[in-house]
Amino acid sequence: MTAQPIDRAVLHPAASRWIELWNGQQALGWDLHGTPVFKFRWAPGGLATRRQLRAMRMCPGGHEPYALLVWRNGQRWAWLYRLDLAKSSRTPSPAVLNALDKAMTARRTCGQCGREQTYCIPTSEGRCVDCIDATNYAYAA
Repeated sequence: MTAQPIDRAVLHPAASRWIELWNGQQALGWDLHGTPVFKFRWAPGGLATRRQLRAMRMCPGGHEPYALLVWRNGQRWAWLYRLDLAKSSRTPSPAVLNALDKAMTARRTCGQCGREQTYCIPTSEGRCVDCIDATNYAYAA
């Protein structure tokens, strides 16, 4: 899914104005069909992207994005979420952690020799590098 660039005429700095925020403060930005749009480094405090929320161990909590952050003349953009509505991410249970550990062990186990490696086995081969090299050496000899 590729993101379509936003109309550059809407993002021209001449279209900027003071926008009333949810907390009563004002910030410089644009209004795009009722959604506040902020240029890179113009976004007010209290808003964060999904990646920023994830770094803080939070999630949007089912709330819709509040604003849009744009940079590179509208070629790049990201949704902004309110921090006061964000919720902390769920901590995994011991059963979930155990299941993930078993899955990673299966990904590191060679299908030919059965040894567990320190890296994930390539799914295209299904066997460890040692077994691949041994097979290639046998064919070359």
